[in-house]
Amino acid sequence: MALPIVAVVGRPNVGKSTLFNRIVGQRLAITEDRPGATRDRLYSKGEWLNKEFFLVDTGGMTFDEGDVLANDVTKQAQVAVDECDVIIFVVDARTGITTEDLQIAQILRREKKPIVIAVNKIEDHKKQELDFIEFYSLGFPVMVSISAANGFGIGDLLDEVIANFTEEHDETEEEGILKVTFIGRPNVGKSSMVNKLLGQNRVIVSDIPGTTRDAIDSKVIVDGETFILVDTAGLRRKSKVDDDVEYYSVLRSIRAIERSDVAILVIDATTGVTEQDKRVAGFAHEGGKGCIIMINKWDLLEKDNHSVKEFTKNIRNELGYMDYAPIIFVSALTGQRAHKLLPLAKQVAAENDKRISTSLVNDVIFDSIAVTPPPTDRGRQLKILYTSQVSTKPPTFVFFVNDTELMHFSYLRFLENQLRTAFGFEGTPLRMLTRQRSED
Repeated sequence: MALPIVAVVGRPNVGKSTLFNRIVGQRLAITEDRPGATRDRLYSKGEWLNKEFFLVDTGGMTFDEGDVLANDVTKQAQVAVDECDVIIFVVDARTGITTEDLQIAQILRREKKPIVIAVNKIEDHKKQELDFIEFYSLGFPVMVSISAANGFGIGDLLDEVIANFTEEHDETEEEGILKVTFIGRPNVGKSSMVNKLLGQNRVIVSDIPGTTRDAIDSKVIVDGETFILVDTAGLRRKSKVDDDVEYYSVLRSIRAIERSDVAILVIDATTGVTEQDKRVAGFAHEGGKGCIIMINKWDLLEKDNHSVKEFTKNIRNELGYMDYAPIIFVSALTGQRAHKLLPLAKQVAAENDKRISTSLVNDVIFDSIAVTPPPTDRGRQLKILYTSQVSTKPPTFVFFVNDTELMHFSYLRFLENQLRTAFGFEGTPLRMLTRQRSED
């Protein structure tokens, strides 16, 4: 199920980025007290009352024809508006309605999408009631007074936002079908591999980077099993994303990853791992998806008996946080090992959905503790009372401990490795959480 997208829009310097950070719970967006500080959109997951969504932070919309940068930012914001499900229109109670607010309101009215006006910088609602009421003249019935800086009114705002989410998405026919998404930079061979697996030229293949603009779904049946293959647009560095169509592509790629079961990161063997590969992989890793690393164009390299080992070592060094992901060396052009890809995806999906009984989990954890006890911190020692797997996709484990501050990340990583040694979990990230509990 694809998550709803919520776009935060408005003119510069009304507090959009501060609101974005407040909702997602961390300082991801740049917040500076000057117009135009946010020049690009940022995407992050938000959650309210158990409903998840993608939140999109946009640069300020302005209408100065002589300012090329401002016009670019406005075009990017328009893309977010076009693609989103709900719009948060942020205005500034201190300055009141401006000409730009009126221009933005006119644009948003044409969208025919749910719009919630967030009247920001309201520190005292009683004293600023007239400041708030003024914004009803924009013509939108749903308004909430907030202070993004101190958190006032954020809950009321999100109540209004999620009230516009549709409960069901029309993907019932895809239930039970394994969805495999090919991700990566432009021109690494994603479309070529999809075509090879489909046995037909379903997806346009071109040497021009960025040919695939949208995420394209195709069904294929292999050994009686149905798969949905999703070919995504290549995700480029921000400095290379220079037109509004490419911005659509980034957002749609993220959505495609979100609704997939397994993400296949396609890397060009002739260039190796780049910083952009790491960024693309991060979307799948952080989303808890099953992951496979596919090294394409393997046929183009001069190889010896050590090539696979050396290349694998380099991949593990560069993508250390995805050391659980299997690596497969293929050629979309010749079809080398292509037949192994979907069976491997099926195995990875099963690992991502694997559940281990509490008794078996605790047997492994307590045996590990007996061999390698937790380190002490200022005379206090971590005690793990018990552990339980609480969910799948990805497998998530909760460690109930005497003091969460004593659980060092390195020891948690040690315990993760013990679980992997005992139960496999190849191809899937694990979520490792700690909860404090009394020893009584």
